[in-house]
Parts: sequence; C-alpha cells; structure tokens
Amino acid sequence: MMTVANKYILSFPDFNLNFFLLAIQAIVCVAAISACKSAGVITYRDFKTDEAKKWFPISLALIAMIYTSTWALRYLSIPVYTIFKNLTIILIAYGEVLWFGGAVSSMALFSFGLMVFSSLIAAWADIKHALESHGTATGAAAEQLATLNSGYVWMMLNCLSTASYVLYMRKRIKLTNFKDFDTMFYNNVLTIPVLLVASLLAEDWSAANLAKAFPVQSRNSIFAAMIFTGAASIFISYTSAWCVRATSSTTYSMVGALNKLPIAVSGLVFFDAPVTIPSVSAIGVGFVSGLVYAVAKANEKKQPNKGGVLPTSAPMSASSQSNRDGLRS
Repeated sequence: MMTVANKYILSFPDFNLNFFLLAIQAIVCVAAISACKSAGVITYRDFKTDEAKKWFPISLALIAMIYTSTWALRYLSIPVYTIFKNLTIILIAYGEVLWFGGAVSSMALFSFGLMVFSSLIAAWADIKHALESHGTATGAAAEQLATLNSGYVWMMLNCLSTASYVLYMRKRIKLTNFKDFDTMFYNNVLTIPVLLVASLLAEDWSAANLAKAFPVQSRNSIFAAMIFTGAASIFISYTSAWCVRATSSTTYSMVGALNKLPIAVSGLVFFDAPVTIPSVSAIGVGFVSGLVYAVAKANEKKQPNKGGVLPTSAPMSASSQSNRDGLRS
C-alpha cells in the first residue's frame, strides 16, 4: 500500500518536491510514535545529543536511500522497481561477507542468479514495450527510452545506497544496542531538518511551481497520500517487529519474499504497467528468487557452522569474530 501511494504521488508529471514529500512522511511518523509513547502504547529512548551525533551518518544514508527510491519509482513501473530491488539483497549479502565474516551458500548463490535473470527480463520487457508502443524511429520512443535509462540509473544508486545504509546500520546497532522504535525515532527525527533544508535550497517553492505540483483538482488527494505513507511506515515497522517476535526471523524472511508478488501485481492493477509475457515472467522469476533465498537463509540457520562456497566466503577477522561473539552473548 505504501509503494502504491508513493507511486500515485510521483506519477503526477509536475510533482517535483521529493525532499518535501520525504519530510512530510518523517514528520507524520515522529508525531504518531510520540503520541503513542505519551499514551503508553510504545516506548523508546529519549533524544540524547551524543547518541544523535553517532547516529546522524546513518540518517544521511537513509536520506540517500529513500530519495533515490523516489526517483527510481517515478521513472520505473512498480513491477520493474520491485524486481530490481532484489539486487540489493546480493549487495548486502556480499557486504556481510566482507565486513562481518559471513558466508553465502550455493543455494543463495543460485537465488542471486535468478534475481539477476529476472532483472534482465524486466529491463528487456520495458525496452521492448517502449519500442513496440512508439516505434523504433520516433521521438516518443527515444524519450521513453531516456526515461527508462534514467530510472535504471536511479535504481542502481538506490540499490547501492540501500545496501550501504543496511550494512552501516547493522554495525552501529551493535554499538548502540538500539531497538526497533529507537531506530525509527532517531532516523526520522534526524532526517526532518536535513530534508526541510534540502527542500528549501534545492527545490522550487515559487507559487507557480506549487500550483503545478499540487493541482487544485488533486491537491487534497496528494496530501492525503503523503500523510498515509508516513503512517504506513509506522505500521510496517511495528508489524515487522511483531512478526519476528511472535514467529521467527525465518518466517519474517519468507513474508519478505512473498510480499514481492502483491507489490509487483499492484503495479499492473493500479497503474499502466504493461501486462506482457516477458513482464509477467520477470515477476514470476523474481518471486521464485525471493523464495529460494528465504529457504537458503533458513537452511543456513539450521547449519550455522557450514561454510559458504568459493568465492563467496571470506576469512573472519578478529574484529568480526569479536562482534559476532558479542551478539551471541
């Protein structure tokens, strides 16, 4: 639902206030969890300057992740965006091998191959549809291909920034011992001033541009969608924590693999994403790759001492071993 709402906002051709959109989402999230804390529903750490200074680089990485995602989602359809998002898993897995002394099993390696294959199918389906819709020699086709290329560049930047954010946050959480709502609170509080300043400096706040970005006939719908996405982020974080606590991390990883299918299908249902054999095949292969990866992670938990396959494992450094021992204790 959050992906669909974001795509709805970013689908307006004249909407160009991406930093402002992200700032509104962060403000709504902080306001909601603060109200919940005041009501005694949840609890999290009070704001401390020294902790904020240590967490601020992670918040900057978060801004890079969510900002690049808005541009990728603007230029790409939801199915293609979802399929390419799988590539982030590969970057994170190999980052863990290099930085935390982890390993990648042969089944996980197979799932990575499926992820890359599904992304290639999705890109080919996108380009094929653009050429068939507009013809190979028209200006409209060239414009559509340029849009797709921009989307792929933003998607690549999003995958890199997402992997950096996740890996850096994992390392910092070990040192700060943050819980779920602590992470959510500090992430959103620290991003609000940065996003507002970036919006004021980098985006056009003239009356003419505001009138185009928020057309009268759609203004209320856009604002409602912005507020909804901010509230949705709270429910995503809460239900994620609840799922892990009430079931297991394996079940949660399976849910993460399964939700790729309804997200991709939503793009076919609510927007004008092309429904073709290649596009549906890409969704299917991407869905299967997620399931295979979830099964691979479940098998790794059952056999924690089993090493990875070359060249997907790395010797564990003393610092990595110390970090892992600290987690176990």
